Amino acid sequence: MEKRRVVITGLGTVNPTGNTVAESWAAIKAGRCGIAPITHFDTTGSRVTLAAEVKGFDPAARIDKREARKMARFTQFAVAAAREAMEDSGIDLEETDRSRFGTIISSGIGGLPTIEEEHTKGEQKGFDRVSPYFVPMSIGNMAAGQVAIRFGLKGICSCPTTACAGGTNAIGDAFHRVRDGYEDLMLCGGTESCISPLGVGGFTSMKALSTATDPARASIPFDAERGGFVMGEGCGVLILEELGHAQARGAKIYAEIVGYGSNCDAYHFTAPAPGGAGGAACMELALADGGVAPQQIGYINAHGTSTHLNDSCETAAIKSVFGTHAHKLAVSSTKSMTGHLLGGAGGVEGVFTALALYDGFLPATLNLRVPDPELDLDYIPNEGRAVQVDYAMSDSLGFGGHNACIVLKRWEG
Repeated sequence: MEKRRVVITGLGTVNPTGNTVAESWAAIKAGRCGIAPITHFDTTGSRVTLAAEVKGFDPAARIDKREARKMARFTQFAVAAAREAMEDSGIDLEETDRSRFGTIISSGIGGLPTIEEEHTKGEQKGFDRVSPYFVPMSIGNMAAGQVAIRFGLKGICSCPTTACAGGTNAIGDAFHRVRDGYEDLMLCGGTESCISPLGVGGFTSMKALSTATDPARASIPFDAERGGFVMGEGCGVLILEELGHAQARGAKIYAEIVGYGSNCDAYHFTAPAPGGAGGAACMELALADGGVAPQQIGYINAHGTSTHLNDSCETAAIKSVFGTHAHKLAVSSTKSMTGHLLGGAGGVEGVFTALALYDGFLPATLNLRVPDPELDLDYIPNEGRAVQVDYAMSDSLGFGGHNACIVLKRWEG
């Protein structure tokens, strides 16, 4: 089957730096951090008190109020971001074959806060009294399902649940669906909202989260003082479209997606393989899939979680794949501003990577103050750069050894 070209024609996001693409990208360019004290629950007695919450989000502004009440927060984010992406794309659904328009949206944990709330209600009032919407609100596939229902998208509808790699897997899987001719359009990305007592408590007990109390010293990827990630929430979605289909309707094109790799460390259920071997192999798969030479990559939106193991292994992986070019390309982690959105991370970072190419701007790794002698790449410390590159990569690495990587190309049409 002939491989078709695939372009990005719509973007949408709700994340800790802004509730629209324009608001969020302006914050990213300005280096504004979305981390603050947790407001979703009382953190008295908790070791972790900071998170990157979505602020001022009103689901009723973008979703019918009655329908919104039947959705968990992660699904509300997805429907809101999908609406923005659809409007941004200019697609006329009445003129579109919706049987060839699919949906792939990841979520790592789904409606965990809903599960907690309904369990508490069940213990207090009896489990036959939990909400009749409990199951369809909490299951992880429902963001994809509700988005497909909202827009009548009848192509494939799926939800990769591959932990922190899920959002990037969703984009890559959607890319291959369009490239290989199964659909003409895909709405794809990731969404998450589990800043809750159990969600934060679980990651705290495994010593994965930062216990810093200063938002400027909490999510600090590649910094020698990094001590864990900061939980974030939100959603990022992209519209992928076959090039000819996009050109026929005069669509705005942000970037072309050219390569995708996905594999597994098969090493440990939380720790990355030594030297980032699995991540390195995944990057090589993405480059090979796109026919892109390592030296063509100008920017990497790194997984960059701010944990000791991730940042050191990811740096080693980049050096392994790119050799001497590793010190010439720019690498940054936007998690320094958004926190770690788990299954939503790859979606939001996919949006940022597309915008980096479209806008000619490379985001910073914010609050990188104390260099780690073992980490010696160009991490774009503290201030972003107005630099135009031709190819960019976004990679995501998840618990269970899941790795996913996409390669984007600047659109020159």
